[in-house]
Amino acid sequence: MREFIVEADGGSRGNPGPAGYGAVVIDAVTGETLAERAEYIGIATNNVAEYRGLVAGLRAAHELDPAARVRVRMDSKLVVEQMSGRWKIKHPDMKPLAAEAARVFPTDRITYEWMPREQNKHADRLANEAMDAGRRGEQWSPSASTAELLTQGSAAPLQGRGELRDQPPQTRTRTTPGGEAAKADADARAAHNVATPAPSTGWGTAADMGAPTTFVLLRHGETPLTPQKRFSGSGGTDPSLSDVGREQAERVAAALAARGTVQAIVASPLTRTRQTAAAVAARLGLDVAIEDGLRETDFGAWEGLTFGEVQERYPEDLKTWLASPKAEPTGGGESFAATARRIATTRDKLIASYAGRTVLLVSHVTPIKSLVRLAIGAPPESLYRMELSAASLSAVAYYADGNASLRLFNDTSHLR
Repeated sequence: MREFIVEADGGSRGNPGPAGYGAVVIDAVTGETLAERAEYIGIATNNVAEYRGLVAGLRAAHELDPAARVRVRMDSKLVVEQMSGRWKIKHPDMKPLAAEAARVFPTDRITYEWMPREQNKHADRLANEAMDAGRRGEQWSPSASTAELLTQGSAAPLQGRGELRDQPPQTRTRTTPGGEAAKADADARAAHNVATPAPSTGWGTAADMGAPTTFVLLRHGETPLTPQKRFSGSGGTDPSLSDVGREQAERVAAALAARGTVQAIVASPLTRTRQTAAAVAARLGLDVAIEDGLRETDFGAWEGLTFGEVQERYPEDLKTWLASPKAEPTGGGESFAATARRIATTRDKLIASYAGRTVLLVSHVTPIKSLVRLAIGAPPESLYRMELSAASLSAVAYYADGNASLRLFNDTSHLR
Protein backbone atom coordinates (compact mmCIF):
# COMPACT_ATOMS: atom_id res chain seq x y z
CA MET A 1 0.00 0.00 0.00
CA ARG A 2 1.37 3.39 -1.00
CA GLU A 3 1.71 6.08 1.64
CA PHE A 4 1.31 9.79 0.93
CA ILE A 5 1.95 12.88 3.03
CA VAL A 6 -0.49 15.72 2.39
CA GLU A 7 0.64 19.14 3.62
CA ALA A 8 -1.95 21.91 3.38
CA ASP A 9 -2.36 25.53 4.37
CA GLY A 10 -4.67 28.46 3.79
CA GLY A 11 -4.73 32.15 4.57
CA SER A 12 -6.83 35.29 4.42
CA ARG A 13 -5.63 38.86 4.15
CA GLY A 14 -8.28 40.42 6.33
CA ASN A 15 -10.00 37.45 8.05
CA PRO A 16 -12.36 37.55 6.32
CA GLY A 17 -10.64 38.93 3.26
CA PRO A 18 -9.01 37.83 -0.02
CA ALA A 19 -8.11 34.19 0.65
CA GLY A 20 -6.33 31.24 -0.92
CA TYR A 21 -5.05 27.80 -0.13
CA GLY A 22 -2.12 25.58 -1.03
CA ALA A 23 -1.61 21.82 -0.79
CA VAL A 24 1.11 19.39 -1.74
CA VAL A 25 1.16 15.58 -1.99
CA ILE A 26 4.48 13.91 -1.14
CA ASP A 27 5.59 10.29 -1.49
CA ALA A 28 6.17 9.25 2.14
CA VAL A 29 8.93 6.83 1.16
CA THR A 30 11.00 8.81 -1.35
CA GLY A 31 10.11 12.36 -0.28
CA GLU A 32 9.24 13.21 -3.90
CA THR A 33 6.63 15.90 -4.57
CA LEU A 34 3.85 14.23 -6.56
CA ALA A 35 1.23 16.98 -6.86
CA GLU A 36 0.62 20.64 -5.99
CA ARG A 37 -2.71 22.41 -5.65
CA ALA A 38 -3.44 26.09 -5.02
CA GLU A 39 -6.41 28.38 -5.62
CA TYR A 40 -7.63 31.90 -4.92
CA ILE A 41 -11.11 31.46 -3.35
CA GLY A 42 -12.30 35.05 -3.00
CA ILE A 43 -13.38 36.50 0.34
CA ALA A 44 -13.17 33.95 3.15
CA THR A 45 -11.75 33.38 6.63
CA ASN A 46 -8.42 31.75 7.46
CA ASN A 47 -10.08 28.58 8.74
CA VAL A 48 -12.25 28.14 5.67
CA ALA A 49 -9.15 28.56 3.47
CA GLU A 50 -7.30 25.96 5.53
CA TYR A 51 -10.14 23.48 5.17
CA ARG A 52 -10.31 24.14 1.43
CA GLY A 53 -6.59 23.38 1.23
CA LEU A 54 -7.11 20.13 3.13
CA VAL A 55 -9.88 19.01 0.78
CA ALA A 56 -7.81 19.87 -2.29
CA GLY A 57 -4.78 17.98 -0.98
CA LEU A 58 -6.83 14.88 -0.14
CA ARG A 59 -8.49 14.91 -3.54
CA ALA A 60 -5.10 15.17 -5.25
CA ALA A 61 -3.84 12.20 -3.24
CA HIS A 62 -6.99 10.24 -4.11
CA GLU A 63 -6.44 10.91 -7.81
CA LEU A 64 -2.94 9.46 -7.52
CA ASP A 65 -4.02 6.31 -5.64
CA PRO A 66 -7.46 5.90 -4.05
CA ALA A 67 -6.18 2.88 -2.07
CA ALA A 68 -3.28 4.77 -0.46
CA ARG A 69 -2.73 5.53 3.20
CA VAL A 70 -2.47 9.27 3.93
CA ARG A 71 -0.74 11.27 6.65
CA VAL A 72 -2.00 14.88 6.77
CA ARG A 73 0.34 17.50 8.22
CA MET A 74 -0.93 21.03 8.88
CA ASP A 75 0.05 23.96 11.07
CA SER A 76 -3.61 24.61 11.94
CA LYS A 77 -4.24 23.12 15.37
CA LEU A 78 -7.93 23.76 14.88
CA VAL A 79 -8.25 21.70 11.69
CA VAL A 80 -6.04 18.88 12.98
CA GLU A 81 -7.94 18.53 16.27
CA GLN A 82 -11.36 18.79 14.62
CA MET A 83 -10.57 16.24 11.89
CA SER A 84 -9.04 13.93 14.51
CA GLY A 85 -12.35 14.03 16.39
CA ARG A 86 -10.93 15.61 19.54
CA TRP A 87 -12.60 19.00 19.08
CA LYS A 88 -16.21 19.64 18.07
CA ILE A 89 -17.01 21.49 14.86
CA LYS A 90 -19.66 24.14 15.51
CA HIS A 91 -18.95 26.85 12.93
CA PRO A 92 -21.49 26.56 10.05
CA ASP A 93 -18.92 27.39 7.36
CA MET A 94 -16.58 24.58 8.41
CA LYS A 95 -19.01 21.72 9.02
CA PRO A 96 -19.64 20.95 5.32
CA LEU A 97 -15.94 21.30 4.48
CA ALA A 98 -14.95 18.92 7.27
CA ALA A 99 -17.58 16.45 6.11
CA GLU A 100 -16.29 16.74 2.54
CA ALA A 101 -12.72 16.07 3.69
CA ALA A 102 -13.86 13.04 5.71
CA ARG A 103 -15.44 11.45 2.63
CA VAL A 104 -12.30 11.37 0.47
CA PHE A 105 -10.50 8.51 2.29
CA PRO A 106 -11.74 5.93 4.82
CA THR A 107 -10.95 7.01 8.37
CA ASP A 108 -8.72 3.97 9.00
CA ARG A 109 -6.36 5.08 6.23
CA ILE A 110 -5.81 8.69 7.23
CA THR A 111 -4.11 10.35 10.21
CA TYR A 112 -3.65 14.00 11.15
CA GLU A 113 -0.55 15.65 12.63
CA TRP A 114 0.09 19.21 13.72
CA MET A 115 3.43 20.73 12.72
CA PRO A 116 5.04 24.13 13.38
CA ARG A 117 4.31 26.76 10.77
CA GLU A 118 8.00 27.06 9.81
CA GLN A 119 7.88 23.45 8.63
CA ASN A 120 4.90 24.06 6.37
CA LYS A 121 6.70 26.36 3.93
CA HIS A 122 5.74 24.49 0.76
CA ALA A 123 1.97 24.73 1.24
CA ASP A 124 2.30 28.21 2.77
CA ARG A 125 4.05 29.56 -0.30
CA LEU A 126 1.50 27.96 -2.62
CA ALA A 127 -1.30 29.64 -0.67
CA ASN A 128 0.42 33.01 -0.91
CA GLU A 129 1.03 32.55 -4.64
CA ALA A 130 -2.68 31.83 -5.08
CA MET A 131 -3.61 35.00 -3.17
CA ASP A 132 -1.11 37.05 -5.18
CA ALA A 133 -2.60 35.68 -8.40
CA GLY A 134 -6.09 36.59 -7.20
CA ARG A 135 -4.97 40.12 -6.48
CA ARG A 136 -3.90 40.37 -10.14
CA GLY A 137 -7.24 39.00 -11.32
CA GLU A 138 -5.66 35.66 -12.28
CA GLN A 139 -5.76 32.08 -11.07
CA TRP A 140 -2.68 30.22 -9.84
CA SER A 141 -1.10 27.73 -12.24
CA PRO A 142 1.55 25.05 -11.56
CA SER A 143 4.02 26.86 -13.81
CA ALA A 144 4.05 29.75 -11.30
CA SER A 145 5.06 27.56 -8.35
CA THR A 146 8.27 28.42 -6.52
CA ALA A 147 7.43 26.34 -3.45
CA GLU A 148 9.32 23.33 -4.73
CA LEU A 149 12.57 25.29 -4.56
CA LEU A 150 12.22 25.37 -0.79
CA THR A 151 11.83 21.62 -0.36
CA GLN A 152 14.02 19.88 -2.91
CA GLY A 153 17.57 18.73 -2.42
CA SER A 154 20.03 19.39 0.36
CA ALA A 155 20.92 22.69 1.96
CA ALA A 156 23.78 23.22 -0.46
CA PRO A 157 21.62 23.79 -3.59
CA LEU A 158 19.65 26.46 -1.69
CA GLN A 159 22.75 28.58 -1.34
CA GLY A 160 22.53 31.40 -3.83
CA ARG A 161 18.72 31.38 -3.60
CA GLY A 162 18.61 33.79 -0.70
CA GLU A 163 16.11 35.95 -2.54
CA LEU A 164 13.62 33.08 -2.14
CA ARG A 165 14.75 31.53 1.11
CA ASP A 166 15.04 34.79 3.04
CA GLN A 167 12.07 36.60 1.55
CA PRO A 168 9.34 36.93 4.22
CA PRO A 169 5.99 35.39 3.27
CA GLN A 170 3.13 37.67 2.27
CA THR A 171 1.31 39.08 5.29
CA ARG A 172 -1.62 36.93 6.47
CA THR A 173 -3.87 37.68 9.39
CA ARG A 174 -3.41 34.20 10.89
CA THR A 175 0.38 34.48 11.00
CA THR A 176 1.82 34.60 14.52
CA PRO A 177 5.41 34.33 15.73
CA GLY A 178 6.41 30.89 16.98
CA GLY A 179 6.44 32.06 20.59
CA GLU A 180 2.74 32.95 20.38
CA ALA A 181 1.59 29.55 19.13
CA ALA A 182 -0.17 28.66 22.38
CA LYS A 183 -2.03 31.99 22.41
CA ALA A 184 -3.09 31.48 18.80
CA ASP A 185 -4.48 28.05 19.60
CA ALA A 186 -6.36 29.41 22.62
CA ASP A 187 -7.82 32.24 20.52
CA ALA A 188 -8.91 29.72 17.88
CA ARG A 189 -10.64 27.57 20.49
CA ALA A 190 -12.40 30.55 22.01
CA ALA A 191 -13.51 31.95 18.66
CA HIS A 192 -15.11 28.67 17.60
CA ASN A 193 -16.38 27.49 21.00
CA VAL A 194 -14.34 24.31 21.17
CA ALA A 195 -13.08 22.55 24.25
CA THR A 196 -9.46 22.30 25.25
CA PRO A 197 -8.19 18.87 24.08
CA ALA A 198 -7.35 16.17 26.58
CA PRO A 199 -3.67 15.71 27.45
CA SER A 200 -1.88 13.46 25.00
CA THR A 201 0.97 11.02 25.11
CA GLY A 202 3.58 10.39 22.46
CA TRP A 203 3.38 12.50 19.32
CA GLY A 204 -0.15 13.83 19.06
CA THR A 205 -1.60 10.58 20.42
CA ALA A 206 -4.52 10.45 22.81
CA ALA A 207 -3.94 8.79 26.16
CA ASP A 208 -6.36 5.95 25.31
CA MET A 209 -4.43 4.79 22.23
CA GLY A 210 -2.83 1.95 24.21
CA ALA A 211 0.75 0.72 24.32
CA PRO A 212 2.78 1.57 21.21
CA THR A 213 4.76 -0.93 19.19
CA THR A 214 8.38 -0.06 19.94
CA PHE A 215 11.28 -0.98 17.70
CA VAL A 216 14.67 -0.89 19.41
CA LEU A 217 17.07 -0.55 16.49
CA LEU A 218 20.51 -2.10 16.92
CA ARG A 219 23.21 -1.73 14.32
CA HIS A 220 25.47 -4.79 14.22
CA GLY A 221 28.96 -4.72 15.74
CA GLU A 222 32.12 -3.96 13.80
CA THR A 223 33.42 -6.14 11.00
CA PRO A 224 36.94 -5.88 9.53
CA LEU A 225 35.45 -3.48 6.93
CA THR A 226 33.82 -1.11 9.42
CA PRO A 227 36.85 0.89 10.65
CA GLN A 228 38.06 1.19 7.05
CA LYS A 229 34.69 2.76 6.13
CA ARG A 230 34.20 0.47 3.16
CA PHE A 231 30.86 -0.06 1.44
CA SER A 232 29.49 -3.26 2.93
CA GLY A 233 25.98 -4.11 1.82
CA SER A 234 23.96 -7.20 1.02
CA GLY A 235 25.78 -7.86 -2.24
CA GLY A 236 29.32 -8.17 -0.89
CA THR A 237 31.35 -10.80 0.94
CA ASP A 238 29.01 -10.95 3.97
CA PRO A 239 31.78 -10.44 6.56
CA SER A 240 31.61 -11.76 10.12
CA LEU A 241 32.12 -9.69 13.26
CA SER A 242 35.67 -8.82 14.17
CA ASP A 243 37.03 -9.35 17.70
CA VAL A 244 36.02 -5.76 18.46
CA GLY A 245 32.57 -6.42 17.02
CA ARG A 246 32.04 -9.49 19.17
CA GLU A 247 33.01 -7.51 22.27
CA GLN A 248 30.55 -4.77 21.25
CA ALA A 249 27.80 -7.35 20.83
CA GLU A 250 28.42 -8.68 24.35
CA ARG A 251 28.35 -5.16 25.81
CA VAL A 252 25.08 -4.23 24.14
CA ALA A 253 23.61 -7.60 25.18
CA ALA A 254 24.46 -6.84 28.82
CA ALA A 255 22.92 -3.37 28.55
CA LEU A 256 19.68 -4.69 27.05
CA ALA A 257 19.48 -7.45 29.64
CA ALA A 258 19.77 -4.81 32.38
CA ARG A 259 16.91 -2.82 30.87
CA GLY A 260 14.75 -5.92 30.57
CA THR A 261 12.16 -4.50 28.15
CA VAL A 262 12.85 -6.40 24.91
CA GLN A 263 10.19 -9.05 24.20
CA ALA A 264 11.30 -10.35 20.78
CA ILE A 265 14.33 -10.21 18.48
CA VAL A 266 14.27 -9.92 14.69
CA ALA A 267 17.46 -9.77 12.62
CA SER A 268 18.66 -9.24 9.08
CA PRO A 269 19.81 -12.49 7.39
CA LEU A 270 23.43 -11.30 6.99
CA THR A 271 26.13 -12.91 9.12
CA ARG A 272 27.14 -9.84 11.11
CA THR A 273 23.58 -9.11 12.22
CA ARG A 274 22.80 -12.73 13.06
CA GLN A 275 25.97 -12.92 15.20
CA THR A 276 25.08 -9.69 17.02
CA ALA A 277 21.50 -10.86 17.55
CA ALA A 278 22.68 -14.23 18.86
CA ALA A 279 24.75 -12.56 21.58
CA VAL A 280 21.72 -10.59 22.76
CA ALA A 281 19.37 -13.57 22.49
CA ALA A 282 21.68 -15.68 24.67
CA ARG A 283 21.49 -13.05 27.44
CA LEU A 284 17.73 -12.54 27.16
CA GLY A 285 16.70 -16.16 26.63
CA LEU A 286 14.89 -15.34 23.38
CA ASP A 287 14.88 -16.81 19.89
CA VAL A 288 15.93 -14.80 16.83
CA ALA A 289 13.54 -14.43 13.90
CA ILE A 290 15.13 -13.63 10.52
CA GLU A 291 13.57 -10.96 8.32
CA ASP A 292 15.01 -10.50 4.82
CA GLY A 293 13.53 -7.00 4.58
CA LEU A 294 16.02 -5.77 7.19
CA ARG A 295 19.06 -6.53 5.03
CA GLU A 296 21.47 -3.76 4.06
CA THR A 297 21.35 -1.97 0.69
CA ASP A 298 23.13 -3.73 -2.18
CA PHE A 299 25.95 -1.40 -3.25
CA GLY A 300 26.70 -3.22 -6.50
CA ALA A 301 30.22 -2.78 -7.84
CA TRP A 302 31.08 -0.50 -4.90
CA GLU A 303 30.98 -3.34 -2.37
CA GLY A 304 34.25 -3.52 -0.44
CA LEU A 305 35.52 -0.15 -1.73
CA THR A 306 36.11 3.03 0.25
CA PHE A 307 34.32 6.23 -0.67
CA GLY A 308 37.57 7.58 -2.10
CA GLU A 309 38.07 4.51 -4.27
CA VAL A 310 34.53 4.78 -5.62
CA GLN A 311 35.08 8.46 -6.35
CA GLU A 312 38.24 7.63 -8.26
CA ARG A 313 36.80 4.72 -10.27
CA TYR A 314 33.17 5.78 -10.78
CA PRO A 315 33.09 9.60 -10.37
CA GLU A 316 29.99 10.28 -12.47
CA ASP A 317 27.99 7.40 -11.02
CA LEU A 318 28.86 8.54 -7.50
CA LYS A 319 27.87 12.13 -8.28
CA THR A 320 24.51 10.97 -9.60
CA TRP A 321 23.97 8.70 -6.61
CA LEU A 322 24.65 11.50 -4.14
CA ALA A 323 22.22 13.79 -5.97
CA SER A 324 19.22 11.47 -6.22
CA PRO A 325 17.78 8.77 -3.94
CA LYS A 326 16.51 7.03 -7.10
CA ALA A 327 20.03 6.50 -8.50
CA GLU A 328 21.55 3.04 -8.23
CA PRO A 329 25.20 2.28 -7.43
CA THR A 330 27.30 1.08 -10.36
CA GLY A 331 26.58 -2.46 -11.45
CA GLY A 332 22.89 -2.64 -10.63
CA GLY A 333 22.92 -2.01 -6.89
CA GLU A 334 19.88 -0.90 -4.92
CA SER A 335 18.85 2.76 -4.81
CA PHE A 336 18.01 4.43 -1.50
CA ALA A 337 14.46 4.94 -2.80
CA ALA A 338 14.10 1.20 -3.40
CA THR A 339 15.56 0.49 0.04
CA ALA A 340 13.07 2.90 1.63
CA ARG A 341 10.13 1.17 -0.07
CA ARG A 342 11.39 -2.21 1.14
CA ILE A 343 11.87 -0.89 4.67
CA ALA A 344 8.40 0.71 4.76
CA THR A 345 6.83 -2.60 3.74
CA THR A 346 8.90 -4.48 6.34
CA ARG A 347 8.00 -1.92 9.02
CA ASP A 348 4.28 -2.35 8.40
CA LYS A 349 4.61 -6.14 8.43
CA LEU A 350 6.48 -6.14 11.75
CA ILE A 351 4.12 -3.63 13.38
CA ALA A 352 1.22 -5.92 12.50
CA SER A 353 3.06 -9.00 13.82
CA TYR A 354 4.30 -7.43 17.08
CA ALA A 355 1.54 -4.92 17.90
CA GLY A 356 2.00 -3.35 21.34
CA ARG A 357 5.30 -5.11 22.01
CA THR A 358 8.94 -3.99 22.29
CA VAL A 359 11.02 -5.65 19.59
CA LEU A 360 14.77 -5.52 18.99
CA LEU A 361 15.54 -5.16 15.27
CA VAL A 362 19.18 -6.00 14.53
CA SER A 363 20.01 -4.42 11.19
CA HIS A 364 22.36 -2.11 9.28
CA VAL A 365 23.07 1.56 8.66
CA THR A 366 20.70 2.26 5.76
CA PRO A 367 17.66 0.32 7.06
CA ILE A 368 17.92 1.92 10.52
CA LYS A 369 18.39 5.42 9.11
CA SER A 370 15.44 4.81 6.78
CA LEU A 371 13.19 3.77 9.67
CA VAL A 372 14.20 6.92 11.56
CA ARG A 373 13.73 9.14 8.50
CA LEU A 374 10.27 7.77 7.78
CA ALA A 375 9.25 8.09 11.44
CA ILE A 376 10.07 11.80 11.63
CA GLY A 377 9.05 12.68 8.07
CA ALA A 378 12.53 13.81 7.05
CA PRO A 379 13.53 14.15 3.35
CA PRO A 380 15.62 11.43 1.66
CA GLU A 381 18.81 13.51 1.75
CA SER A 382 18.71 13.36 5.55
CA LEU A 383 20.30 9.90 5.27
CA TYR A 384 23.58 11.62 4.42
CA ARG A 385 23.36 13.71 7.61
CA MET A 386 22.94 10.98 10.21
CA GLU A 387 25.82 9.33 12.03
CA LEU A 388 25.13 5.75 13.08
CA SER A 389 27.89 3.97 14.98
CA ALA A 390 28.54 0.23 15.14
CA ALA A 391 26.55 -1.47 17.93
CA SER A 392 24.54 1.72 18.54
CA LEU A 393 20.95 1.74 19.78
CA SER A 394 18.05 3.82 18.48
CA ALA A 395 14.32 3.49 19.21
CA VAL A 396 11.06 4.40 17.47
CA ALA A 397 7.56 4.00 18.92
CA TYR A 398 4.57 3.47 16.63
CA TYR A 399 1.08 4.34 17.84
CA ALA A 400 -2.31 2.95 16.89
CA ASP A 401 -3.34 6.12 15.03
CA GLY A 402 -0.39 5.81 12.63
CA ASN A 403 1.87 8.37 14.30
CA ALA A 404 5.47 7.60 15.29
CA SER A 405 7.88 9.04 17.84
CA LEU A 406 11.68 8.90 17.75
CA ARG A 407 12.77 8.13 21.32
CA LEU A 408 16.48 7.40 20.98
CA PHE A 409 19.15 7.77 18.32
CA ASN A 410 22.74 6.46 18.02
CA ASP A 411 23.19 5.71 21.73
CA THR A 412 26.63 4.16 22.37
CA SER A 413 26.86 4.75 26.13
CA HIS A 414 26.93 0.97 26.72
CA LEU A 415 30.23 0.74 24.82
CA ARG A 416 32.09 3.25 27.00
